[in-house]
Amino acid sequence: MFTDLRPFFQLRHHVAEQGAASLVGAALERALSPAGATVFTGVFAHAARAEAAAVDSRHAAGVRIGPLAGIPISVKDLFDIAGQVTRAGSTVLADAAPATHDAPAIARLRAMGAVIVGHTNMTEFAFSGLGLNPHFGTPANPWDKTRIPGGSSSGAAVSVALGMCAAAIGTDTGGSVRIPAAFCGLAGFKPSGARSDTRGAVPLSRSLDTVGPIAHGITDCALLDAFLAGGDQPHLETAEISGLRFAVPQTYVLDGLDPEVAHAFERALTALSLAGVKLVEMPFAEWAHLPDLLAGGGLVAAEAYAWHRKRLAVAADRYDPRVRVRIERGAAISAADYLDLADLRAARIRETRVAFEPFDAVLMPTVACVAPRLADLADDDAYTRANLLALRNTTVANLLDLPAATLPIQTPGDLPVGLSVVGATGSDRRLLDIAAGVEVALCAAGLGRALKQ
Repeated sequence: MFTDLRPFFQLRHHVAEQGAASLVGAALERALSPAGATVFTGVFAHAARAEAAAVDSRHAAGVRIGPLAGIPISVKDLFDIAGQVTRAGSTVLADAAPATHDAPAIARLRAMGAVIVGHTNMTEFAFSGLGLNPHFGTPANPWDKTRIPGGSSSGAAVSVALGMCAAAIGTDTGGSVRIPAAFCGLAGFKPSGARSDTRGAVPLSRSLDTVGPIAHGITDCALLDAFLAGGDQPHLETAEISGLRFAVPQTYVLDGLDPEVAHAFERALTALSLAGVKLVEMPFAEWAHLPDLLAGGGLVAAEAYAWHRKRLAVAADRYDPRVRVRIERGAAISAADYLDLADLRAARIRETRVAFEPFDAVLMPTVACVAPRLADLADDDAYTRANLLALRNTTVANLLDLPAATLPIQTPGDLPVGLSVVGATGSDRRLLDIAAGVEVALCAAGLGRALKQ
């Protein structure tokens, strides 16, 4: 089980001792099982086996292999993979020509030896935080099959949780990496905007789109982030967190928490306090005005409509109606409104940079609720309320261009809950070091245990 073989250095040992074909074969067996039917929109079994065999041949010949050699990775169906159609979780793009090149971010992983096992399912065009998909089915939450997995990178998180890959690559525009990671008991990371190369990925919002990993632990997320950002010698130092100052916002992100989330968050804060962290409750009163950036659908609706408007004109009936209605809100945003939103966002980013200066990181619940039951989302109004609540906390980091990691903090037997560790814009590497230190403290306190398969 991949949950028994993490982190990546242990997987690399497996590749060296037992071969990449063994590791990739185990991942493919699960991906091609009935459990994988709604997790992937396409499994690249033939290519993955060939790539694994090539890794084993190189290793046997004494040829240097990359740091990710033979490690199976899944990729969200937003990214171009050479020879495959990029569907973005939709039937609208089903007739598109196969990609001629890998998206640059994915090409970097291949250059390090990663084996791509398939395209993972997702909310159509990445426009929801819940993970429902009427075209390819909705992956079940691995902890409770009656519940949703979170989105939009739904299949990405489930593929990791069920051992169909060692880690997954998703996108995060309003929480699409961190929400499913939190709902599925995993770690995830959203980088600062400048760190992401989104070329070769179907866009949702050019202003907010980022590329991020989902894995069992933050160490693996940090390794993948380094390669995704173009580095070739990643280095993670687990920070000593004793003596660090963490802010705990009191505005917006603690409103209306599910009891399970509130209790898990308090337990996590207690564990970190006992580990020597100084916790400072801060108003961050300006966050009360963050919903202003979402007026009329905000930058996301405006930028999504710009990309989709010609397709909507000829194929509106092929869209998920719940996605289409959100995209179409962008039609009512004028150029002047759009520029006002961009200017307002820039001002909020400047304010946050100043507010963050006294702190090493900021802590908050990743999502205000546990994963809702799928049956409770049949009504459109209930779906909308759940979607807004799921996205509320995570969207803070996207709107303010902040790097953010999520770590599982539930106790054994409880539904997954995520803790967000958020840093200042551009502090990605330091933030990951701190998140690794937080992870150590949480694990020592018995929080965030992995799913037993």
